[in-house]
Amino acid sequence: MDTQPRFVILEDHPLVREALASRLVLHFGDMTPVYSGADIDEAVVAIEQTGADCIILDLDLNDNRSPLLNIAMLSDTGVPILIVSALGDSTTIRSAFTAGVTGFVSKSAEPAELVSAVESALRGEKYTSAEAAAAMLADTSSLVELSDQERRAMVLYASGLKMRSVARHMGVSESTAREYIRRLRAKYDKAGAPLPSKTELYRMAQREGLIP
Repeated sequence: MDTQPRFVILEDHPLVREALASRLVLHFGDMTPVYSGADIDEAVVAIEQTGADCIILDLDLNDNRSPLLNIAMLSDTGVPILIVSALGDSTTIRSAFTAGVTGFVSKSAEPAELVSAVESALRGEKYTSAEAAAAMLADTSSLVELSDQERRAMVLYASGLKMRSVARHMGVSESTAREYIRRLRAKYDKAGAPLPSKTELYRMAQREGLIP
């Protein structure tokens, strides 16, 4: 890109924030993040006011909110989201990608991998590390076969979003999002595992390894 990229760094540990910013400066040149901190709401306001090209997000911000809800809130901005987190279990990685993140890098990765992931995000490309790829391919022993859209609707809805918000994040109408939920419920009902309530749907999503 012709202009210097604009970054948002969402991390609750000041030392890690500083290390991430220093790595970005080393590679992209002198820059000040659009936002650097641990408050999703403040980050969204900063993005609305200034714009951004890449969001670097730690999944565990200690803000008492579901990581998937944070991802959903940030995805509304339309800015690519790159996860840089120590939470590297397969369920967390799969659910983050299902919710719409662009890439996932472990905090134990080499600095060069972070730079590669950021550059991919800035180009609008997905970045899948070896760790993330292994998690995505892991066998979840699912009771039923869901389409990609049904799976995403299940993750977002089970994570606490209302149907209107699920539809917005998926870029479809509310009736279409509701239809995805109806279809997946029908599939589980046919498999002998009815999901009559949102609570049951949430428990099944956890059992299937779709959400942590």
